Amino acid sequence: MLRRLPRPPTPARPAAGAARCCYSPSALLPPSHQLTMTLQPFAPAHWPAAKAIYEAGIATGNATFATSAPSWEEWDRGHLPHSRLVALDDNGQVLGWAALSPVSSRCVYGGVGEVSVYVADAARGRGVGRQLLAALVRESEQHDMWTLQAGIFPENETSVRLHEATGFRLVGRRERIGKMGGQWRDTLLLERRSAEVGLT
Repeated sequence: MLRRLPRPPTPARPAAGAARCCYSPSALLPPSHQLTMTLQPFAPAHWPAAKAIYEAGIATGNATFATSAPSWEEWDRGHLPHSRLVALDDNGQVLGWAALSPVSSRCVYGGVGEVSVYVADAARGRGVGRQLLAALVRESEQHDMWTLQAGIFPENETSVRLHEATGFRLVGRRERIGKMGGQWRDTLLLERRSAEVGLT
């Protein structure tokens, strides 16, 4: 279980014209769980709250092999400059974030990105991850990304279902791919091939 996050610093209020998303299919979520959110580009001002969400994911032991969060400068260098998103509530608080990392420095893989999606504990199960991932796919295609991939621990069933619901397919299981706390861990490799980019 993720711990409940402290109230993070408040970034700027959503800008006029920012995309607003309301995930409220009544057949799936009761009215008390419906959530209105704004998707915005991920800015440095969002990092303190995003970092806290990332650290909560690390604490679960099933989100990443990382054992600590990087500095903003390290995070910024490790992710593509485009396709960085945050979800904000009506008070400007960060509910979750999504971004892409390059998978290789070779130009032949220039249109392939590794997905990261993290959601605050208090916003889980309310459509934040689905909205972020769907928007990440759309934005990645606008930047000529033809394949998105994700490495997910098999124990993280929620993340696996989220990616599959957004068009990712299971490629296979990478057995004993890395150690965590002295124990070998498997990951599942999922990918989504664009039906719009890289067709010729």
